[in-house]
Amino acid sequence: MSMKLAILGLLLERDMHPYEMMLVMRDRAMDRITKLQMGSLYYAVDQLAKSGQIEQVEIIRSIDRPDKTIYRITDSGKSLFEQLLLLQFRKNDAIFHPMYIALAFSRHVDPDKIAKLLEERIQEAEHQVNLAYQVYEEHIPSVSRAALHLMYGKYEHSMTELKWLKRLYSDVRAHRLGDVGEPLDLNVQ
Repeated sequence: MSMKLAILGLLLERDMHPYEMMLVMRDRAMDRITKLQMGSLYYAVDQLAKSGQIEQVEIIRSIDRPDKTIYRITDSGKSLFEQLLLLQFRKNDAIFHPMYIALAFSRHVDPDKIAKLLEERIQEAEHQVNLAYQVYEEHIPSVSRAALHLMYGKYEHSMTELKWLKRLYSDVRAHRLGDVGEPLDLNVQ
């Protein structure tokens, strides 16, 4: 559903071919904000075309490259786009962080092993924070405020993840994961 929403949304902006859609999605870091399987892009385009939500505008032929089929959104596609978009706004899925279940039992494992993994996670989280802010900053002149909210929201979520990981790392290094009865030190940066 996310892929179809992305395709239809991009086609509301302008007609384009699937490879161009993929480039725009990557440029806007859409693959970092939702589960967009780029391999399923062409399949979703085919499904939308078969069901009449998008239609071919032209085929660009080239001797040294595969043909490029340019698509546009139809009225039926605009209707489906609105339905999918509003459905996404209604969703309120719980967050299942992959570390949560491990964290519940982590006091039973050597803290130094966990610390090493957290060091790597923190480094990656710092990269994600910088990347998210860069994506936001680079797109200020070219995307809508709605897209800017999305991009800055990704930055804020990345910052929250980084702060959480650093606080966790501090307790792991201090061998405190098994401690009971004390609140967390929320000032750890």
